[in-house]
Amino acid sequence: MLAEALVGEVLGRARSGGADFAELYVERWRRRGMRVLNGEVKEATSGLEYGAGLRLFYGSEVVYAYTNDLTPQSLLELTETLVRLKGLAGQVEASGTGGLDFRKQIPRGLHTPLIPLGAKDKRYRLERLLEAESGARIAPQIKQVQSSLTEWEQEVLVANSTGAWVEDRRIRSRVNVLAIAQDDFGTQTGTSGPGLSVGLEIFDLYPPASVGRKAAQQALTNLRAKPAPAGTMPVVIGNAFGGVIFHEALGHLLETTSVAKKASVLSDKLGEKVASECVTYIDDGTTPHGWGSSEFDDEGLPTERTVLIENGVLKSYMVDRWGAERTGLRPTGSGRRQDYTFAPTSRMRNTFIAPGDTPLDKLFEGIEYGLYAKDMGGGQVKPGSGEYNFGVKEAYIIRHGRIEEPVRGAMLVGKGPESIQKIVAVSNDLETAPGMCGSLSGSLPVEVGQPHLLISEIVVGGQA
Repeated sequence: MLAEALVGEVLGRARSGGADFAELYVERWRRRGMRVLNGEVKEATSGLEYGAGLRLFYGSEVVYAYTNDLTPQSLLELTETLVRLKGLAGQVEASGTGGLDFRKQIPRGLHTPLIPLGAKDKRYRLERLLEAESGARIAPQIKQVQSSLTEWEQEVLVANSTGAWVEDRRIRSRVNVLAIAQDDFGTQTGTSGPGLSVGLEIFDLYPPASVGRKAAQQALTNLRAKPAPAGTMPVVIGNAFGGVIFHEALGHLLETTSVAKKASVLSDKLGEKVASECVTYIDDGTTPHGWGSSEFDDEGLPTERTVLIENGVLKSYMVDRWGAERTGLRPTGSGRRQDYTFAPTSRMRNTFIAPGDTPLDKLFEGIEYGLYAKDMGGGQVKPGSGEYNFGVKEAYIIRHGRIEEPVRGAMLVGKGPESIQKIVAVSNDLETAPGMCGSLSGSLPVEVGQPHLLISEIVVGGQA
């Protein structure tokens, strides 16, 4: 995307101006989207982004700036501007590459799509979205259906003053369906939204009609549900998106973004027991075609499988370059950013609780009265402590070990570091689900997941 000589000159000038480390991040990004509401196209968009960001380290202190003008003059002016912030502009060499001999790494194509995004036209996409709507029209109570497709192609170049040169290509696709059900007593919604690092084979992996049907079934279930009870009780949390609780209330506490600042209750806990022995918690950037996967992170390091908690013991944090400087820990390929307008920070990729050995039906045995939170929704988390409250999109009462009537409006309230110690059984039916996570370095695609699991007690907010 940029000439090697220009990249070398930018980094060389930064180093000659006093920076201990310099990194140039360049990206080209194309996004497409289509949204259909009740059979009518409401949006069909396509956009291009192109820009670069320059990051300089002075010890553990960092300065960052970006531009969408990638001419040599603009990039060199950007370099001088950043160096000037440290009062060393007079030392910047007029030219030169800093003697860098780049070690180039090219992606192996681990997540290459089977059907490229350019292989089909807009009509093909529209037909698939109409199939999703048709699949959702399973009852007269379904009054409105919205289906959408999001796609992006991202090309990335990361080069730094150690001589690293990394290129990566990322392609992602996601289908979303929202179904609204209504009767004389109220209105309820249901959603379904699979996504992966794939091309248009997303429609083969997740047939559109089945995606629509799943959303509609959830809406109809909630339409006949009674208000949820309130109180402290055992809770079985469903697999796949059930993992969002521990993503938000635990995962963020394990990023060096908070750990290095001592802003996490899990700082300085390596080697200590922090969870139930049946819990192994993993963040994996290498999952084939995972929604949050890539071959390299946004700092140019290979992604990896990082075991964060093993059998209840804290083994690792998610470490970016800045976090490594502050803590002395090894980087784990966890540096991520939304785009070139953000400096990278340590972020989750595909984070999940590993499968256990408890058969699913055994999770419910012995529960006299509890809640089955089959599908989780959004919520709020208090940074640092992991205190959370999350809505449940689909829930059922557990009575005498059996799943009984559906309930709606349930909230789960607790603290992540405490809840993970109260997990008493984990099933073997691991599934994952895509989502978008916002933090200091912007909004990123992440995958959450877990098998079904039983927590001995959680405060359930509902209607007493």
